[in-house]
Amino acid sequence: MKTIVLDSQPVIAYFEKAEGWESVAELLHQAGDGKIDLSMSVVNWGEVYYVTLREYGEEHAERVENALKNMPIEIVDADMDLTQIAARLKARGGISYADCFAAALAVKKKCEVATGDREFKAVADVADIRWIK
Repeated sequence: MKTIVLDSQPVIAYFEKAEGWESVAELLHQAGDGKIDLSMSVVNWGEVYYVTLREYGEEHAERVENALKNMPIEIVDADMDLTQIAARLKARGGISYADCFAAALAVKKKCEVATGDREFKAVADVADIRWIK
């Protein structure tokens, strides 16, 4: 089955109903129907949480956390192997460390990473990017 890694940016867009949220809703629908698998690094999960907490407060962050628990997304821990891949990508420059975990997970799983974040251009030679618009 096809796997797609979610970066934090499209997940935040989904919750904020920002540009591209419909594309994320479709991916979630496909995952719920068992047509694809969705994964997300725990580091990117943390980014969704802290951005929501900072922008909207504790109560809203808790709602987002609970919603994520019920979504068809596998949250993948950052083990040594994944962290080394992310560190190697970060050493190349041009991309945030948290974004490197999404890219590293896609590299490790040999799949696409879904994002709208243009920083991912820095890793497009090693990670397949599904651009969310």
